[in-house]
Amino acid sequence: MSTTMNNSSITNHAVVSQEQWVGERKKLLAREKELTHLRDQVAQERRALPWVRIDKVYTFEAPEGARTLADLFEGRGQLMVQHFMLGPGWQEGCSSCSFMADHTDGMNVHLAHRDVTFVAISHAPLSEIERFRQRMGWKFKWVSSFGSDFNYDFHVSFTPQEAKGQVYYNYGMQPFECDELPGISVFYKDGAGDVFHTYSTYRRGVEAMMGTYTLLDLTPKGRDERDGRGMAWVRHHDRYEPVSAVKAAAAASSCHT
Repeated sequence: MSTTMNNSSITNHAVVSQEQWVGERKKLLAREKELTHLRDQVAQERRALPWVRIDKVYTFEAPEGARTLADLFEGRGQLMVQHFMLGPGWQEGCSSCSFMADHTDGMNVHLAHRDVTFVAISHAPLSEIERFRQRMGWKFKWVSSFGSDFNYDFHVSFTPQEAKGQVYYNYGMQPFECDELPGISVFYKDGAGDVFHTYSTYRRGVEAMMGTYTLLDLTPKGRDERDGRGMAWVRHHDRYEPVSAVKAAAAASSCHT
């Protein structure tokens, strides 16, 4: 379903009196409340999912040395992982994953106060992660799963053999797209130190980290993503060209044609 209005909807949009507008707004408010209640219900069902105990030992490269999955909790009970698309030898991380990560540093202090540790995990070696992180100026924890089965076990990295056919991603088999794909996973550690996998989401589920989209969805133009190109407009934040407000409006209406 499209989240964007077309150009004709903008240029020929209905204009009504304040009284009529309030009437229409109240109708939409009822629908928004339905969505809020449904979101709350789904969140409750998500929390009620059964867990899977993590028995395999995963070791990650971190700036301070080798760390296990349990170590990544840093004393908290919950761990949230961004499966960040940065593969071995890549010159830079995925622009969409970077778009997600641009929202992270501001959220981190609030997550920590709700017993959540956030960490990004990529398949690239730590030196390649650190090079890109410094370029982007991010502060959040970011470790490497290079040499570990972690990315393969969570179906966000794929072997050359898998790349020859279909791969298991987003809970189903589908044609191979790329040797790295995005996701978000959540883990819980109990008082005995046992770690459990509680949740993972892929595809559009990763929009949970994209606060910019939440705000764009409130605007008349919405996400302004047309012609099936989706996030083609997204750039690494250091690759956007400075534009005036007038030029930005023109770019938004023409960049997908």
